[in-house]
Amino acid sequence: MLPSYVLALREGLEAALIIGIVLGALKKIDRSEYNRFVWYGAGLAIAVSLVTALIFYSVGASFQGAAAEIFEGLMMLLAAGVLTWMIFWMQRQAHNLKHELEAGVHQAASKNSQGALFALAFFAVVREGVELALFLTAASFSSAAWQVIIGGLLGVGTAVVLGYLLFATTVRLNLRQFFNVTSILLIFFAAGLVAHGVHELIEASWIPAGIEQVWDTNPVLDEDSTLGLILKTLFGYNGNPALVEVIAYSSYLVIVGIAVWVRSLLLKASQRAENLAQIR
Repeated sequence: MLPSYVLALREGLEAALIIGIVLGALKKIDRSEYNRFVWYGAGLAIAVSLVTALIFYSVGASFQGAAAEIFEGLMMLLAAGVLTWMIFWMQRQAHNLKHELEAGVHQAASKNSQGALFALAFFAVVREGVELALFLTAASFSSAAWQVIIGGLLGVGTAVVLGYLLFATTVRLNLRQFFNVTSILLIFFAAGLVAHGVHELIEASWIPAGIEQVWDTNPVLDEDSTLGLILKTLFGYNGNPALVEVIAYSSYLVIVGIAVWVRSLLLKASQRAENLAQIR
């Protein structure tokens, strides 16, 4: 439940922020009559996302045996790849996202283009929605479906409340800190997806295991126990992993973790240079 909650909260808050920025920009230029087109776009995006989630889940449920293992493995690797892209995208876009969205709103409003505002809201929300559908489908392979659904609904609900508080009250959330913390959690979650995806492909005999069992910690912490299942769904815990799984998990954490850290340092240096240039 926790992984689906964090994923839904992260994706939902990004969508809520985008919609809030667009509505706020319309209010600033006194064009609130266009708000309904923003909501139309967001509503259609939500519907498309729900249909996408149903398609992903239905396709996965239709496979049996080795085909199911292959599908699950590939879906988990795909979800890990998209999740990694999302982390880097938000890291890069967070600084200029508000400015770019407001510029797009002003341009659309100046041309009386309701279609442009509809498309702006639709594509912003549908990107988050389809990503979330993919992530929750991958999470459902290692958790009970009801846990994934409840966690996702709670995450989206929390995101809606936070989005409302951010733009309708004086409450302020340190968004940079929020995205930094959730990015760390998502890196571990993505590493778990990679390891679990590799495990499924080993089970389907698509890739070799190397050493079938590097260690066995199940006598100490059973992966099927309550704590073991939490660690399994959140961090990809496996009590008796194969060598290839360990290599995949460790490699992802090291490579992506260092890349995110280095990119963060470069972005901070770039922002400091911009601030100094403006002062001068």
